[in-house]
Amino acid sequence: MTEEQIQKLIADVNFQKMGGLVPVVVQDTSNDKVLMQAFMNEEALRLTLETGKMHYWSRTRNRIWMKGETSGNCSYVRSVALDCDSDSLLFRVQQLGPCCHTGSDTCFYKSVA
Repeated sequence: MTEEQIQKLIADVNFQKMGGLVPVVVQDTSNDKVLMQAFMNEEALRLTLETGKMHYWSRTRNRIWMKGETSGNCSYVRSVALDCDSDSLLFRVQQLGPCCHTGSDTCFYKSVA
């Protein structure tokens, strides 16, 4: 994305609704599986759009982290969509290696029904 496109998307996202965070859904482009859900603040979104690698805000560690920074299992951005209320994002990614910290391909592996 160009700097102008990045600025526009950041300006369009409603970060105020959840106190500076927005939920992010991540989907694998190769098989359409939902890989994970996390949160971004404005800085994490900017880093993601500038680098092409997924960055998130960790509510437990109180810091930005990049997917794969310790495991090497990075998520590379292929597309991004803003929802109808401008308060949630969908990223479609190329995932290298397992997405979940448990080693599963997806964080949504606990079937309940």
